Parts: sequence; structure tokens; C-alpha cells
Amino acid sequence: MKDFLPVLKILLRFIIIYIVMVLLYQFYLNAYIGDVVDPFTRWVAVQVAEFQTFLGYKTELLDSLKLHSILFQTQGKFTTRMVEGCNVFSVAILFTAFISAFYKGVKTFLYVLAGIIILYGLNVVRIALLNIIYLKYPEYEKMGHDYIFPAIIYGGVIILWLIWIQFFALKNEKNV
Repeated sequence: MKDFLPVLKILLRFIIIYIVMVLLYQFYLNAYIGDVVDPFTRWVAVQVAEFQTFLGYKTELLDSLKLHSILFQTQGKFTTRMVEGCNVFSVAILFTAFISAFYKGVKTFLYVLAGIIILYGLNVVRIALLNIIYLKYPEYEKMGHDYIFPAIIYGGVIILWLIWIQFFALKNEKNV
């Protein structure tokens, strides 16, 4: 049993951090249950619209309380809609819990912060490219939405996890 203690500590740390963060996030979401979307989701939608406009695809945002989402109108055409699940927050919680399970002091917090910024950027680019595909290549909508773009965000998480494990979590600390 003593051999499994480090693994059990890592697993327990992951589960506790994940559950606490999910509960806190749900508490946050409950505060905006009557709104179109929560403020963070709106902020992501605004960033996506600004990025698309920067790329030359004029984008406007329209609220839909009925759908609890923000609609992207890209070059006059409705492309996709932004819902809470698209804001990368759930993915960031999973990422944070995993990295924190392999706690290595202050560098854990720095890596989590850097990782969340990277995931946020990937997510904005992912949603913008998805809107452009919906606009320019509608025959690839389903493949883009269901397979390619989830692979981008989850692939980013996996790469960041592997970097953390390889270069930080399993690295022996040497006293210099």
C-alpha cells in the first residue's frame, strides 16, 4: 500500500480541486441564470468578434435570450452562436486540476496561468475559424464543429499536460 500512496495523493488532490472548482463555477453561473450568458462568456464572444473583424470578417453580436446565447453575424450572415460551454472555462478547470495534482510549488501557479492564457487564445482562434468555415465552407460545418475544433482545444490541453509532466512534474529537483 505504501507504494501506491503517491498515486493516491495525486488522484485525491485532482478530485478535490476539480470538484471545488466545478462547484465554484456552477455557483458563478447560477448568479446569471436569467441573463443571456454570463459575463465571461460575453467577453469571449466580444474577443472572437474583434478577432474576426481584424481578419477582415466584419462581425456583429446579437443576444438571444431564448437560446441563452450570443449569435455571431459574420459579414451579414448568422454563422454560429456562443453558449457557456464554448468559453473554455470548463476546459481550464480540468487543466488546472490536473496540473495542480502534480503540485510543484509556485511554478505550478505560473504554469496554470500561462496554460489558461494559451488555452484562451486557442479558443478564441478556434471559434473565429469555425465562424469563417460556417461562412465560407458550409459543407464542412459538422466536421469542423464536431471533430476538428474540439481536437484543437483538447489537443492543446493534452500538449500542455505532457509538457508539465515531462519538464516539471517528473523533473528531479537538484540542490545547487
